[in-house]
Amino acid sequence: MIVSHRAILAVWGLFWVSVGHSAVLKPYNVTKDCYYLPQDQEWPSVSEWAQLNKSVDGRLIAGRPMAEVCRRSTFQSESCADLKKEWILANPHFQDPVSFYSPYWLNNTCSPFADADAPCDMGNLPSYAINVSSAADVAAGLRFARTKNIRLTIKNTGHDFNGRSSGQGALSLWMHNLNDISFFDYIGPTYLGRAVRMHSGVQAWDAYAAAGREGVRMVGGFCPTVGLVGGYVQGGGHGPLAPMYGMAADNTLEFEVVTADGRHLNVSATQHPDLFWALNGGGGGNYAVVLSQVTKVFPDGIVGGATLTFNKSDTPAEQEPFWDSVTAWQKHLLTLNSEPGFQAVYTVTNFSFQINFLTWPGKTKEQVNSSLAPFRAELDRRNINFTQVVSDDSGYHKHFARYTPGLPFGKYVVFMILGGRLIPRRTLENDAEGLTTAIRSITEDGRYTYNGISMNVSHARAGNEPGANAVLPAWRDAAISSNIVVEWHPEKGDTLDMLLATQKEMNDVMVPQLEMVSPNSGTYMNEGTFDLATWKDDYYGTNYDKLLEIKKKWDPDMIFYGKPNVGNEYWKRMADGRLCRA
Repeated sequence: MIVSHRAILAVWGLFWVSVGHSAVLKPYNVTKDCYYLPQDQEWPSVSEWAQLNKSVDGRLIAGRPMAEVCRRSTFQSESCADLKKEWILANPHFQDPVSFYSPYWLNNTCSPFADADAPCDMGNLPSYAINVSSAADVAAGLRFARTKNIRLTIKNTGHDFNGRSSGQGALSLWMHNLNDISFFDYIGPTYLGRAVRMHSGVQAWDAYAAAGREGVRMVGGFCPTVGLVGGYVQGGGHGPLAPMYGMAADNTLEFEVVTADGRHLNVSATQHPDLFWALNGGGGGNYAVVLSQVTKVFPDGIVGGATLTFNKSDTPAEQEPFWDSVTAWQKHLLTLNSEPGFQAVYTVTNFSFQINFLTWPGKTKEQVNSSLAPFRAELDRRNINFTQVVSDDSGYHKHFARYTPGLPFGKYVVFMILGGRLIPRRTLENDAEGLTTAIRSITEDGRYTYNGISMNVSHARAGNEPGANAVLPAWRDAAISSNIVVEWHPEKGDTLDMLLATQKEMNDVMVPQLEMVSPNSGTYMNEGTFDLATWKDDYYGTNYDKLLEIKKKWDPDMIFYGKPNVGNEYWKRMADGRLCRA
């Protein structure tokens, strides 16, 4: 495994992080309005870290950049070669105690593709991580971070493009190895039926397989490595089954948490209901540390699926039929989204259109084929050649595996800049052509890809009322969850300057084009940018003020921080990377 070079905390590991990789201790006097960093005189001593390690039964880990195996002084040929092969994929990062997916926050401070003599700094990686095994471990970490005045972060898989798993000089709570799953008959005041308890390290690929063996299915993400109990559900959580059962946050029954002051609680609609409300859609890692959750599961059965692809001819005269067909698809979604359970992920580039993952519970391939017939007729009318494949499978896990090659982890590139926007139904009704014009402009130079995820997660589908949880209200009117993607490939020579310029272009040029055709909508916070100027409205909408009051009640010292979490405006990040109170 890529992380085999990393050992559980030893004396050298303590010293290495305490003084920094350069082994130079710089005096830096700061007040307690700012968190301490390793170069500060006030940074905890080696003996204090050792005491924390003892209190968590030796599960404290010294954070180190994975790519140090590619540096001359610590070179490990086989490990370096393996890391280079997988660096832009999810695999190495979710298995590491302190690494994470966001290339912006990793900041290229220690790349495996740099020269063997290049610097290898910690950058925004946490300095230490506790390999959490219990509520007591979490409480110990919270207590240490508070008393020693150091930043605290929470990491499950690190699947977070907003960098909430990052934190220079932080102590990280690494939840990834809490991965028990159990199914049972739930009896509660609001629900009687089958349910699953998942601990915080459970990932989608494992949950789907376990559910399939039980003859049930559950709402989860598209990416097989996403953790289902952390920022995914706390951000709302969409996926292939959401149009049938509602979002992940609509199906949660209980959370097991440790609060900022160290209390170990179960929260639900009847126990600490305000905290339960906030955890269901109010933003990841921000109100309490989640150890496990109980969520509804549903009887499994046949699932229909499909792919459909057509390309734009190189002849300029062929461009308009291509883009007219994109518009026709978006209008056709008005009908398809009205059908319970229909969902499709499609991709548009400057030369192709592809439905790459259509999911329709309860439908045979013949029924899927029939429902797509009106759209195929539009393509035939424009003399557009296309390729379509339809399928059905006896259960959801088999369907998911069919459309997700390379399980258990898949082949998802995670080094990317990502922006997003929820496209409401009214846009498809009144301005589908305008949406196509925006997509055409965004993709025209070939660098950006547009992904559409058709979605109907209205309250009628979810079976709840407005305000039932903290899910962004704009989701209930959305027909498409859009995201704009630019992959970043350091192995091909992409530079940090290119990454930073793309981040700015995403916010200033690309996302606004989708905003123009979707006024008064919002954005899925887990697929947006951390520095979106309108983050309060776009990620939380009318829920923000209520969420802030809950945040102040359960985390009055604002110990849980992340961009763009509720309450992050109470902090500012300084030039040297430390957090200070605003």
